[in-house]
Amino acid sequence: MSDSGVSATPYDSIGGEAAVRRVVDRFYDLMESEPGYAALRAMHAPDLAPMRGSLAGFLTGWLGGPRRWFEENVGVCVMSAHAVLPIDAETARQWTDAMARALSESGVDADLAARMNDAFERMAGGMARMAANRDN
Repeated sequence: MSDSGVSATPYDSIGGEAAVRRVVDRFYDLMESEPGYAALRAMHAPDLAPMRGSLAGFLTGWLGGPRRWFEENVGVCVMSAHAVLPIDAETARQWTDAMARALSESGVDADLAARMNDAFERMAGGMARMAANRDN
């Protein structure tokens, strides 16, 4: 609880917009520089700037901060936004691994990072299953 008696959101706990941006930038920097994320990187356009902005906006709203991304993308959910991508178990693993590293290397509280990583693993696994079902 905060001093005002209102529970802090995960957005508040992570440190707000600047902290979300640090995590997102570290995630995409890892994706661009680490050979172990090559398949994941290959799924993205050469210019990652639009994706950096989009992921930061999504995470901001998802964590309980300003919901601009959701207001600008009415009816879009994580699953539908990724439905056209050929996500498999390996690229899902690369995504969750890079994000876990980004959270850790950005100094996000370990408990919050663990809760976020659990949610990300469920989302990524669902996307891989969705893609597999679509391809069958």
